[in-house]
Amino acid sequence: MVSVSTWCRYIGHKLEYSMAVSWKHYKGGQISEGQVGDTIWKNLLQGKLTFLHWNKGEEMAPTIGSQGGTLLVRKIPVPGPSRIFIGDVVVLKDPENTDNYLVRRLAATEGFEMVSKDEKEEPFILDKDECWVLADNEALKPKQEAKDSRTFGPVLMSDIIGRVIYCLRNAVDHGPVQNSHFSNKKDSPVLEVELDVDEMAKNHKT
Repeated sequence: MVSVSTWCRYIGHKLEYSMAVSWKHYKGGQISEGQVGDTIWKNLLQGKLTFLHWNKGEEMAPTIGSQGGTLLVRKIPVPGPSRIFIGDVVVLKDPENTDNYLVRRLAATEGFEMVSKDEKEEPFILDKDECWVLADNEALKPKQEAKDSRTFGPVLMSDIIGRVIYCLRNAVDHGPVQNSHFSNKKDSPVLEVELDVDEMAKNHKT
């Protein structure tokens, strides 16, 4: 049973999301000024804050099993340092193939100095809207197998589409994903209201 306080927090998140989406569409010329209010109400009343995403590969083991996982992803329409935090597991456009998506952990954001273990590589600072993402699987060779920022370099924060908040590896192995403390707290009401393990299991691939 979802408590009243959780529902209030959830509705607050929905309102914030609805306003962000509407403003983004207005600035992008997809809707007119007169349609902003209607779009906010439509998203608030009908929209969900999450979607399901299937991920396969060893890169994020053990967070996501090497056999794949069905993920519950919280939508982030306007990514930025105040909405995504270091330590979060995110879904982003693949820099090498924008038709695909990657799941990686956010390791650094704009303003951070990146220093390589390889002395031949010069340190550099991440520019505005840039971030650094890494695979969780430490058993993989960094530049050959991990397929993360150590391979393709910094990525744009704006290429992030969501944060993974729950992973179903199989019918008996599933649970919340460990993100940053800030995000775990922000996402808890969303998880409580929108998590449907049966639905995730029904959509799970083998």
